[in-house]
Amino acid sequence: MPLLNIFDYEELARRKLSKPFFEYIAGGADDETTLRRNREAFERIELSPRALVDVSHVDLTTSVLGQAVEMPVLLAPVAVQRLAHPEGELATAGAAAQAGTIMTLSTMASASIEEVASASNGPKWFQLYVHRDRNVSKSMVQRADAVGYKAVCLTVDVPRLGRRERDLRNRLEYPPGVAHQNYIGEVELPPLEVGAGESELSASADVLIDPALTWEVIDWLRSFTSLPVIVKGIMTAEDARFAVDHGASAIVVSNHGGRQLDGAPASISVLPEIAAAVDGRCEVLLDSGIRRGTDIVKALALGANAVLIGRAYIWGLAVAGEDGVTQVLSILRNELELAMALCGCRSVAEVGAEVVYSQARPD
Repeated sequence: MPLLNIFDYEELARRKLSKPFFEYIAGGADDETTLRRNREAFERIELSPRALVDVSHVDLTTSVLGQAVEMPVLLAPVAVQRLAHPEGELATAGAAAQAGTIMTLSTMASASIEEVASASNGPKWFQLYVHRDRNVSKSMVQRADAVGYKAVCLTVDVPRLGRRERDLRNRLEYPPGVAHQNYIGEVELPPLEVGAGESELSASADVLIDPALTWEVIDWLRSFTSLPVIVKGIMTAEDARFAVDHGASAIVVSNHGGRQLDGAPASISVLPEIAAAVDGRCEVLLDSGIRRGTDIVKALALGANAVLIGRAYIWGLAVAGEDGVTQVLSILRNELELAMALCGCRSVAEVGAEVVYSQARPD
């Protein structure tokens, strides 16, 4: 079938991947209420089309933390990508570089910091889950800095892993040769036996992620690295202000793709109040639920400097490796350019609050 949009790639990925691996990517926490809300909230936002604007040229370029990118779409961290394709994170890095955008490598990646750095010369960030032994995390950040990663993306919404029932029902286990490569040489990984009602990811998280973090962790990071610190997993104005007060260079408004606290609002729903609370003191990014170019326009209009995608590019990875990720990014780029043109926006800077209606209009 012709692959015209992200949903087409998802459907083909469903056919190609085993049920446990597909559902690891697709699933959310508990009843998956927040997972559904992420899409429903975008669908409720209405765009305002404009007429008789010269949109013969629409410029998608922008910058994030001083890094020029070809479009305001970055690649979010996704763990163990070799569950989707044998090349995993290496393929993702190549596609991101080709598209002129930033890839974020997960702490729990199935390729190491150094392997991914060698796979492409594109800009990269390192996402950090803080280990119970801070020296392990310090070493990872320093390794990333040494090979050219441009920022540390600290994930703060996983003090404990959300209950992802699809993984538990499937007893998700990694195939031979797939592991959390960044920990190898840093810490002794205990053998994990996945029993009934467990998954390898949940068992790993219980061992590898420190549940006792407080806001001082940002100060700790800034004490030994000059890399910008991005705080990912912010869902309230109060937490956004805390992050800025502790020196965050950027925040990511994110409910972890509906994979953590079920019943939380959609990320896009809380974006305006968070952007207002930050008031330009740091950059604001958004993830969770992006599937269309129109979604990107809505996020930019409501206060985001750029967005991150996760599942969307993993469907491309599952379908065709690096080429699949490249194709997904191309689809989003083309959709974004068209949506901006139809809204009368000739550059990312022109996408303002007037692009969306201030409230839902009657049917």
